[in-house]
Amino acid sequence: MTTNPIKILFFADTHLGFDLPLQPRIQRRRRGDDFFANYHHILTVAQAEKVDLVIHGGDLFFRSKLSPWIVDKTFNPLVDVANAGIPIYLVPGNHERSKLPGHLWLAHSNIHVFDKPKTFHHEVGGFTIALSGFPFTRKVKTRFHTLLAQTSYKENNAGIRFLCLHQTFEGAKVGPGDFTFRTGVDNIPGSEIPEGFSAVLSGHIHRGQTLTHTLAQLPLSAPVIYPGSIERTSFAERFEEKHYVLIKIFPSVRKPQLVIEFHPLPTRPMVKIKIPTQNNDFEGVKILIQKRICTLAPDSIVRIQLTGPKVFEFTRLLSAIMLRSLAPPTMNISLVNVWRNSKEIHGQ
Repeated sequence: MTTNPIKILFFADTHLGFDLPLQPRIQRRRRGDDFFANYHHILTVAQAEKVDLVIHGGDLFFRSKLSPWIVDKTFNPLVDVANAGIPIYLVPGNHERSKLPGHLWLAHSNIHVFDKPKTFHHEVGGFTIALSGFPFTRKVKTRFHTLLAQTSYKENNAGIRFLCLHQTFEGAKVGPGDFTFRTGVDNIPGSEIPEGFSAVLSGHIHRGQTLTHTLAQLPLSAPVIYPGSIERTSFAERFEEKHYVLIKIFPSVRKPQLVIEFHPLPTRPMVKIKIPTQNNDFEGVKILIQKRICTLAPDSIVRIQLTGPKVFEFTRLLSAIMLRSLAPPTMNISLVNVWRNSKEIHGQ
C-alpha cells in the first residue's frame, strides 16, 4: 500500500462557452476567456501536482447546445491530462441537461462519465477508491435513494468511497444575503446521506463551502464539499473567492485520513456603481461615470445603475457602444436593465 498521500483534484461549474460567441458582432473583451483561463490553470495544476485523479462536478459547459469549436476547446486540454496518465471523472450537470455532448475524446480510456448511476473503481498503489454517482436529476429528493441504489455503491470493498454529484443539499448557502436552501423537491436532506462515504463531492452551488451538519445541526455521515464555480457568473457572486479543491488521502490500516484544501483562483474585481440622474443632464451623467471608472482597476467588470427621475430617458440614450467608449478596453462594462427589475428602477 502506498505511503504517500493520494491526491484528488476536484472542481466544478466551469460553464465553458459563457460569453464566447463563435462570430461576435462586436469586438470587445469577452468574459468567456476568463473561464477558459482558470480552466487551463486548474488542469495545469493537476499535472504539476501529479494528482492521482481529477473529478469535475458538473456544468462543464455553459449550455447543452454549443459550437463544435467550444467542445473541442474544452476537451483538448482534458485529453492532455488523460494522456499524462491521470484519470478524469465527469458528472453531467443541469447546464448540459444531464448529458455531455458527444465527442470522440469521451472514448479515451482515462476519461469516465457518470452518464447514468454507476460506480467506478480506481486503484493507487494497492489502495482502492470507489467513485459513485449519477448525472444531475430534477426532483431528486424523492429519487435519491433509488438512484443511489442503482450505483451499486455497496457492492465493493474499497478503502475509501466518494459520492460524486451535481445537486443541491439542504443547508447550502448562496448570494450576498446568504440564502440557504432548505426543504424542496430539488434539495437533498443531509440526513439522507448513507454511512460509508468519506465525502460527497458536488457541483451546482457556486459558492465554495463544506457542509458538515444538517439544518437541525446534526452531524452529517459525510461532509458535502462544494468547490464552487471557477469564475463569477453573476454580480450576486461578486464578493466570493473562487476555488478548486485538492483532497489529500493518507491511507492507514484503521481509517484513511482526508485533508481538504480550497485553493483560490485568480478573478477580476466586480464592481456595481450607482450614478444619480437627479440634477444632472446627460453629459453630466457621462462625466460622473468616467470619474468613477477612473478610480477602478482597469480590468474590472463593472455594472452601472442609474438612479433618480431620469432613469428611463438616460438609459435609452446610453448605448452599449457609448458606455464602452467611456471605459478602457480591458474593462467589461454594462448597464442595469431598468425594465427588468423594478427595484433597480427606484435605486433600491
